[in-house]
Amino acid sequence: MKTADDAIRRAIIEDYGVVGRPPEPDLEGLVQLAATVCDVPTAVINLIDDRFQHQIAAVGFEPSDCSREDSMCAVVFRKPGHTVVRDATLDDRFASNPFVTGEIANVRFYASSPLVTPVGVPIGSICVFDDYARDLADDDSAALKLIAHQIVDVLELRRITRELGESNEQLESFAAQVAHDLRNPLTALTGYIELAAEVPEVADLPAATRALSRAESAAERMAGMIGRLLDYARVGGAPLRPKAVDVAPLVSATVEDLRSAGVDHDAEVIVDASTTVNGDPTLLGVLIQNLVGNAIKFAGARGDRPRVEVRTEAVTGGVRLTVDDNGRGIPEDERDLVFEPLERGSNTDAPGFGIGLSTCRRVVEAHGGRIGIDTAPLGGARVWAVFPA
Repeated sequence: MKTADDAIRRAIIEDYGVVGRPPEPDLEGLVQLAATVCDVPTAVINLIDDRFQHQIAAVGFEPSDCSREDSMCAVVFRKPGHTVVRDATLDDRFASNPFVTGEIANVRFYASSPLVTPVGVPIGSICVFDDYARDLADDDSAALKLIAHQIVDVLELRRITRELGESNEQLESFAAQVAHDLRNPLTALTGYIELAAEVPEVADLPAATRALSRAESAAERMAGMIGRLLDYARVGGAPLRPKAVDVAPLVSATVEDLRSAGVDHDAEVIVDASTTVNGDPTLLGVLIQNLVGNAIKFAGARGDRPRVEVRTEAVTGGVRLTVDDNGRGIPEDERDLVFEPLERGSNTDAPGFGIGLSTCRRVVEAHGGRIGIDTAPLGGARVWAVFPA
């Protein structure tokens, strides 16, 4: 008879996405470790739903599926603790099981440890067995328990990684669609604002002129947000075309763009970037635009003249890019959070949309690199990115 627990267990197993697929190398390694530690020729990782026992990795034989009724582990996996049986033919729970009677196998020694999810749902077991009766040392039994925990960790990591991938794909699609849907009407709106500003009757009215100026500024901010959304959606959508890239011209172009838009804040920008970065020039341009633009935006927040320093240097196995500012910095407990889409940490009054740093992370990770935030020698934030050589 199926129960609510069976339905939950089956849903969890489906979420892990390992049934019916080739064994995961990490799981194969753990099942091999279990067999080695317990000094047995055969071991298997079983996931057990309401109908079947799924052998998702094994050593000593090829993994397959069998009915839950035939499973030895199905008898004990929902009970806490180890099961260690010296001779299964002498145990009432297993003596008539087809894995013991010779119908499927001739198991004598059997030991298993349940696989329990972080929310407390048992989903199967790691079991070891042999054709000869024998005992299992306490240390080996404890090791089997640790391996069971590691197996669950691998399954959870696989699930989380897949869910994050699906979430990113959905966000990319959403960003691209929103940007596309907004760009055309925004272009039309900007055109109407420009036309209205040229009407003589409107130009002679100071209040109307101020209102149109504010509307134009709002349209420009919206255009900036659309551009950021498109940048985010594009990262990872096309193959990289890496080459040796000089960062200095990218910084100069960014500063010039900000100066033309009147948002450079008279910042002093120092560039020491003689070491080239191996990467896609277009994506690195997006990275520099976001990092330098952010640094200038927040620099000088303590009353000093805004100062930004951009450097590249060779490190073991690659190149490190750093962008420092003399702003207020980013609290240590928010340095991971601000890389998430639409997150700005506690600095919610700052201009922007919370998309720039998440785009930067996608650019760096697309190159196989890493990105993070520290405290800058200037007193503000240091955003660093390391690219492989």
